[in-house]
Amino acid sequence: MIHIKRLILNPFQENTYIIYDQTNEAVIVDAGCYSNSGIEEVKRFIGKENLKVKCLLITHGHIDHIVGNQPLKEIYKVECLAHPDEFALIESAPLHALRFGLDIDKAPVIDKPFKDGDIITFGNSSIEIIHTPGHSMGGVCFFFREQKILITGDTLFKGSIGRTDLGGNYETLINSIINKILPLGDDIVVYPGHGDSTTIGYEKKHNPFLS
Repeated sequence: MIHIKRLILNPFQENTYIIYDQTNEAVIVDAGCYSNSGIEEVKRFIGKENLKVKCLLITHGHIDHIVGNQPLKEIYKVECLAHPDEFALIESAPLHALRFGLDIDKAPVIDKPFKDGDIITFGNSSIEIIHTPGHSMGGVCFFFREQKILITGDTLFKGSIGRTDLGGNYETLINSIINKILPLGDDIVVYPGHGDSTTIGYEKKHNPFLS
């Protein structure tokens, strides 16, 4: 059984997800803990639940989704994974941080790439990588097929979609959603990078960008 803990840890109101199963192995998706207090909040939850962090996963390389990865890498001694089309964006994180009034010492080091269709395992669970370019060109979603859960980053939100003026492409994003996300099924629960969870079925009916 999958458990998902959502933490909102930076000024962008970004969703950081700690995902774990009955083995107590966990992955952290889009570590957005910018401040020491945010890092401590992650550590408290990991400690309270007695979790073993297996790896850090990045849906895309925008600063609000990666700012906590390097500190957590050093704390938990784990690898950080992202799509190779995001590497350049991630490497420029300190510059992007300054543009938004943030200050980080260095970009997170990416240890391994993943690609569309790859499977990442932890505990008794598996995550399918779905490449969904558009918000950024290396953006991905993380699909728990058996549990019918989809982590969408900034590809799809409740009632909206990701912006495309930060190196993305609107038509590419819409194609990713229509061709790769919507066919997964109406009952798939969507956990986005910002805001509340939703379902694919709800978005088909109510999302103005998909009508």
